[in-house]
Amino acid sequence: MNQADAKSTAKPIAKPAKTNGRSGNPARAAAAAKAGPALAARTRLTPRDWIAGARLRTLPLAIAPVALGTGAGAVAIPDDVAWHPTRFVLALVVALALQIGVNYANDYSDGIRGTDDHRVGPARLTASGLVNPKVVLGVALAFFGVAALAGLALTVITQQWWLIAVGAVAIVAAWFYTGGKRPYGYAGLGELFVFIFFGLVATAGSAFVQALTVNLEAWLGGVGVGLLACAVLMANNLRDIEQDRLAGKRTLAVLVGPIGGRILFTAFMLLPFAIVGVLALFYPTAVLVFFALLLALPACLIVITAKTPRELILALQLSSFTALAYGIGLGLAIAL
Repeated sequence: MNQADAKSTAKPIAKPAKTNGRSGNPARAAAAAKAGPALAARTRLTPRDWIAGARLRTLPLAIAPVALGTGAGAVAIPDDVAWHPTRFVLALVVALALQIGVNYANDYSDGIRGTDDHRVGPARLTASGLVNPKVVLGVALAFFGVAALAGLALTVITQQWWLIAVGAVAIVAAWFYTGGKRPYGYAGLGELFVFIFFGLVATAGSAFVQALTVNLEAWLGGVGVGLLACAVLMANNLRDIEQDRLAGKRTLAVLVGPIGGRILFTAFMLLPFAIVGVLALFYPTAVLVFFALLLALPACLIVITAKTPRELILALQLSSFTALAYGIGLGLAIAL
């Protein structure tokens, strides 16, 4: 056998080298290449990848309703009873774990559907091919488990066993946002979900575990932080509007169009401050929450005038911090 024959014989049996942590799916390999040469060339995960997957900029949406609800619940507690810091911490764990869990669940669901292959923002864990989708799913379920355990602890402490049903519904809603065969996040209902669960339920629930009742302050505050959560989601979906159209993801931004989405974002951002004006009649220090407009107004201006999707990333960050300032500020104003 000559050298040429040896080469031709060896060629068919040669095996491609395996890369650690990379997907063998050609579609995911292409998605990794789209994400940039640096990402495409990498072969292993780093802690920064997992931190990015948790989407830390969304965590203020979990903190704000718990802070506001705890402040509202504190004024409903009898004068001879102190507020319950342990319940506050557990409620915060529930909210944060749910938020992180839904972020990883979205990464998994959008990644296996191919939705994230067209996205503008940072590359996701699943779509980039850096990690097995089942691992991302497992992490999402782990955070849902943490939320369930903290919620169970709150149930035992308060002896309000119906809270288990509320927690179960919240976890199911978090999963079916982008998971399942017919995710409601793909049907323009994402804003409704965040308004209900990261607005009303989280705020009223945090107030209830403090005072075992939900006062008007908690309901009004829940409406305010719920609208701000809707604004954050709208900014995110306006950024990805063209990519979501290509992927068949019919978010509210896709359904109403760019102009309608900008109008809704502005309304979501500014209407909560009307609630501040009402509560300031009874809690004078609540007027300090109007300083959060220093974040909200620039965010509105950016969204109204943005020419490119990347400009909306700053609006998303500003609206998220507006929610945090709103929730903590109004909670303190009510409680103190």
